[in-house]
Amino acid sequence: MIPKTFTQEIHLEDGRTITLETGKLAKQAHGSVVVTMGDCMLLCTVVSNYNAGHVDFLPLTVDYREKFAAAGRYPGGFFKREARPSDGEILTMRIVDRVLRPLFPKDYHNEVQVMIQLMSHDENVMPDSLAGLAASAAIQLSDFPFECAISEVRVARMNGEFIINPSRAQLEASDIDMIIGASADSVMMVEGEMDECSEEEMVEAIKFAHEAIKKQIDAQLKLSDAVGRKDVREYDQAEENEELQQQIHDAAYEKCYAIAKKGTEKAERSLAFSELKESIKETFSEEELEEKGDLISKYFGKAQKEAVRELVLSEGIRLDGRKTDEIRPIWCEVSYLPSTHGSSIFSRGETQALATVTLGTSREANQIDMPSYEGEERLYLHYNFPPFCTGEARPLRGTSRREVGHGNLAQRALEGMVPNDCPYTVRVVSEVLESNGSSSMATVCSGTMALMDAGIQIKRPVSGIAMGLISDGDRYAVLSDILGDEDHLGDMDFKVTGTEKGITACQMDIKIKGLSYEILVNALKQAREGRLHILDKLVETISQPNQEVKPHAPKMVNI
Repeated sequence: MIPKTFTQEIHLEDGRTITLETGKLAKQAHGSVVVTMGDCMLLCTVVSNYNAGHVDFLPLTVDYREKFAAAGRYPGGFFKREARPSDGEILTMRIVDRVLRPLFPKDYHNEVQVMIQLMSHDENVMPDSLAGLAASAAIQLSDFPFECAISEVRVARMNGEFIINPSRAQLEASDIDMIIGASADSVMMVEGEMDECSEEEMVEAIKFAHEAIKKQIDAQLKLSDAVGRKDVREYDQAEENEELQQQIHDAAYEKCYAIAKKGTEKAERSLAFSELKESIKETFSEEELEEKGDLISKYFGKAQKEAVRELVLSEGIRLDGRKTDEIRPIWCEVSYLPSTHGSSIFSRGETQALATVTLGTSREANQIDMPSYEGEERLYLHYNFPPFCTGEARPLRGTSRREVGHGNLAQRALEGMVPNDCPYTVRVVSEVLESNGSSSMATVCSGTMALMDAGIQIKRPVSGIAMGLISDGDRYAVLSDILGDEDHLGDMDFKVTGTEKGITACQMDIKIKGLSYEILVNALKQAREGRLHILDKLVETISQPNQEVKPHAPKMVNI
């Protein structure tokens, strides 16, 4: 007998329908949903262990896979079985993870697996735009402690009109391509590329997407109500000691504030904070440290965060002594490597990227073979983030998801500036040699100069900047060119790239609820000022693309 199923429909303004269904498949998962749009079907399952491991973080895994059978195809290569995830699948995993992760309680340390599979493909539907909806809908049917329902949509603009979840053909004809993740109240994640659009146009697209997201969230809640909402599970919550917290705060806050106000470099500042923490620990007995050592470290971190944030809000002074809108010192150089087809160094404060460009023929194009898309890239960018760039020694385990994501952002920032009639396949590689925040934006800047050095006739140079936010009630400060610590201690990480004419790509992650559009607009305006300042530095180094490729680079001749 076929089990009872529950369905809920979402009607888009253009007449298309998205259907949520549960009750038929994967019933042993803690939550499972099939999302259907046209012939496209995604199955999402969620499971979480009932006991926490010995960790102090959320072990969340988001896995997105496209089955070749979904498109009636065989996997390419010698082995006829899906193996490791493609870059496209990894990018979808990251987009979903970035919205889900902040909504679990900070003290929930039980392992969580969110598995999304493309089971049937429709060439007129891009499945990655449905993945966030599927994940949230499945979680709403579980007993997980999860703050609120979310959804994600892709928004494109074609002939001046916004479209939700466009087809690939529509997307290729559009001048805005963004994926927005949000709750009913707040935008949480933005990622996309644009054809040099204005800040106002970008905000307009986000607002349009948010209205569509609210309808999808309403459908999720109706589905979970129809099935019957489960009681939220109990879990081992983190131990708290208010008396100890106050004791650590009293001992650490003023000293942390003083260290932060000195405006020292990363290594000196980290050492000072570390020595302060150790001096506070020395005031406790060995027995107390055995029992409360983790709590002491936790409460010290809270006091440090509070002090750094208050310094910014009350005095407008940042960890390295800069003002809120001040950019770190920049120096650049091109043609640094004699044997490459193009190279450049971009150094901003304690962040440095060395970019190389290699020119090739169509045979060197990056072949993309996914069930949902077959094609090739004539410009592609690889981003490498070795351990030494942050002064660490850690295991080398191949390309990380983060490296794939940062490389893709930089690639999307630059690709629109390469002319369609460029005869070369172009590979850009960014080696991050130092990192203290904004390494992906340093990659955009070094990549721009390396392309110009290689003789690629880009339309206009592109620069990038990472913005941050510190907020407390009605007080807030937007930070330009953030440090790594400011990313960690702040409320927003907002990367914007563009030319003198407009924005080419963006990536935003917001950690707080209720970010107003007013703050978003102010952040974009401040980002534009920073971008143009950085762009001036790039143009001072190389004002125009070289008219010829390097002597040792391959040359294309039309006969």
